[in-house]
Amino acid sequence: MADVVLIGGGIMSATLGALLSRVQPDWSIVLLERLDDLAGESSGPWNNAGTGHAGLCELNYMPDPDDPTTPESIGRRFGLSLEFWAALLDGGDPPAAASVVTPTPHLNVVFGAADVDYLRRRVATLRRSPLFSAMEYTEDPELIRRWAPLIMDGRSGDGPIAATRHQAGTDVDFGALTRALVDAMTARGARVRLHHDVTRLARGDDGLWSVTGRDRSAGTGFRLRSRFVFVGAGGYALTLLQRAGIPEVRGYAVFPLGAQFLRTRTPDVVSRHDAKVYGQAAVGAPPMSVPHLDRRVVDGCPALMFGPYATFSTRLLTHGSLLDLFATVRPRNIVPLLAVGVRNLPLVRYLVGQLLASRKRKVAQLRRFYPEADPADWELVQAGQRAQLIKPDRRRGGVLTFGTEVVAGADGTIAGLLGASPGASVAPSVMVDLLAACFPRRVEGWAPVLRELMPGVEDLAPIPQGGRDSRG
Repeated sequence: MADVVLIGGGIMSATLGALLSRVQPDWSIVLLERLDDLAGESSGPWNNAGTGHAGLCELNYMPDPDDPTTPESIGRRFGLSLEFWAALLDGGDPPAAASVVTPTPHLNVVFGAADVDYLRRRVATLRRSPLFSAMEYTEDPELIRRWAPLIMDGRSGDGPIAATRHQAGTDVDFGALTRALVDAMTARGARVRLHHDVTRLARGDDGLWSVTGRDRSAGTGFRLRSRFVFVGAGGYALTLLQRAGIPEVRGYAVFPLGAQFLRTRTPDVVSRHDAKVYGQAAVGAPPMSVPHLDRRVVDGCPALMFGPYATFSTRLLTHGSLLDLFATVRPRNIVPLLAVGVRNLPLVRYLVGQLLASRKRKVAQLRRFYPEADPADWELVQAGQRAQLIKPDRRRGGVLTFGTEVVAGADGTIAGLLGASPGASVAPSVMVDLLAACFPRRVEGWAPVLRELMPGVEDLAPIPQGGRDSRG
């Protein structure tokens, strides 16, 4: 018997577990992970770009250069993340927060008159906010060369060019962060069970959830009972929520997208690029495919990554099955799936082009960013799988979304996280929203501890209609 069961050993479960172990230290918490280690899927450091998403350089968060709503929201939430990580991890020797968050400037570089005009307007809008007032802007190629020499060396005749830079950007090792947060919660009594693959969720007449599955190391089944269940299982989250039978996910579907990156650890190359440089996505490409050349620091070792190059698989996890996608198909989500497919033909064409792209073509894309790139310095690496959320829509049949969404049962006893970016970067504030949705009668009492961990936290999310405390 447990008070809380967390399914999935990634950043979301780790964040919620660390929060709950602070606000309600007398609760029993169990984390279940199907692999033999934590952060083996999308939270792994080479399975994501490591960008601390703060709205500084992600052009896809602001398609309208006059509307700063999304960057401002993400920027505020990322600020809370930094506060939370520091509060939980800075007590170590050396501080764990310092080993997972590396200061790294965030830049944009765009080419052509239309994109230069867009970037100029975007900066003018963002600078009105205190979050972005320190953002620099230039159309001077020589200044851009000083900011990002690899981008400019060997470049000529590209027409108008513009760039922004914000010095307060970060690179985050989400794998190390996940393990540090789990250490923080286990130090307060939480238990971790690796090799535990959850296959079924069922709620009993007594209101408790039965969590069943298979212990892959022992080859035996297991069963736990819990008052509250959080499904932070990445691409498998929808499958488990469907099996739980909660009406909130009726009609929901997923569209799996993977990615590859080119990576180099060549010292002479890595030493000349200290930034994350984002450009504009290709026409028809999904928002998450914005090309970027990133400095990464993983386990203290610097490297550069360029990408992403989209891939497709019916697996919903990197270590999943080719049958995963088909297991999510239900009568209620067939129409949303078909509607999204018909309306997103440019995306389909983009994916086909990416899947057929040769290494030579991938290097050519790198050279648009880094003209003097030597192919011998770069290796192609597979990143994680993302299950993009498809939601039913009365007017359009279904819509493909590219954000992060918490889905909670109406009685507050179960919740799950669906979608992708900017999830990991804003995990603490997303989990505060979840606490407000699932534990509305307790969250007021937890507020002082939450504000101690995150001094900048604003009013908690409103109570969803029909929600109540799962602990009674």
